[in-house]
Amino acid sequence: MGPHPAVAAIRLAVRRVLHDLLTEHHSTTAALPHAPSHEPPPPPLVLVACSGGADSMALASALAFESPKLGIRAGGVTVDHGLQPGSDARAAEVVQRLRELGLDPVDSVAVTVGRAGGPEAAARDARYAALDTAAERHGATAVLLGHTRDDQAETVLLGLARGSGIRSLSGMAAVSGAGGRYRRPFLELDRQTARKACMVQSLPVWDDPHNADPAYTRSRLRHEGLPALEKALGKGVVEALARTARLSRDDADALDSWAGRAEATVRDAAGLLDCAKLYALPPAVRRRILRRAAIAAGAPAGSLFARHIEEVDRLITGWRGQGAINLPGKVVAQRQGGRLVIRQG
Repeated sequence: MGPHPAVAAIRLAVRRVLHDLLTEHHSTTAALPHAPSHEPPPPPLVLVACSGGADSMALASALAFESPKLGIRAGGVTVDHGLQPGSDARAAEVVQRLRELGLDPVDSVAVTVGRAGGPEAAARDARYAALDTAAERHGATAVLLGHTRDDQAETVLLGLARGSGIRSLSGMAAVSGAGGRYRRPFLELDRQTARKACMVQSLPVWDDPHNADPAYTRSRLRHEGLPALEKALGKGVVEALARTARLSRDDADALDSWAGRAEATVRDAAGLLDCAKLYALPPAVRRRILRRAAIAAGAPAGSLFARHIEEVDRLITGWRGQGAINLPGKVVAQRQGGRLVIRQG
């Protein structure tokens, strides 16, 4: 008799990602020069980011099961945010569980969470910085993340509420990070599948109390907002939002590509943005160019919202001699002699 359907589903999702990584690894190593006397390069190392929750424990178990069959080394990393009493002991427990699954190397990384952008954003920034460092230290090809279809739906709704545009509505990418470091195998699976997979495998899981704390926006959305939407609109809201993310990502990728090509055509010999040429572009393309220019000047991408870009856009479309626009990161945008200048203030 085969594995439980939930276990089979998570293993299949991980197997597909590992196949992709192995193909990319072979393609990369084949292009490198190797002397006949040299040994072949070591197999790729894949890490799983594990909090001890059901999603990431299910992911860790599937990685431990699938990686030996493909000749892939598998390790893990857990991040101790230090936000709760006993968090260091909890991290030590996660390390032990990952080692019991056969993962090696396994790291626990303690971080200091700042305040920039709010508690959730600050914790996320600290976590990804720690994961980047761990991946680089071990030479990992990729880091697997346990985000599910439910997480994707929540991300889309948060983007919609913030009015952040189509890129925000596209949610989380299956592949992201520098060089495609981060992979999310579970974006097509629901949270309940991961939890059931842990249950039937008798995997102990930890439920983070922050996930039920109404002080956090995502927690309120998870426990109040989405259930209310499903009550009003019927089942299928999560699937529809995840589908919206996929469609929005395709559109956003196409517009980003168009903006990347168009940017060179709207700069003068000195590299400044020409307002008349910007005005001639479709708004969606023009605003992408403005956003890229603001980020290049030092505006933090996570703090740069649609309303900021709309204000800068009015320097192009509604010019009446208005003054400079202040952007996050102490960046200033102003119109000077038919040119748009975006720089540190």
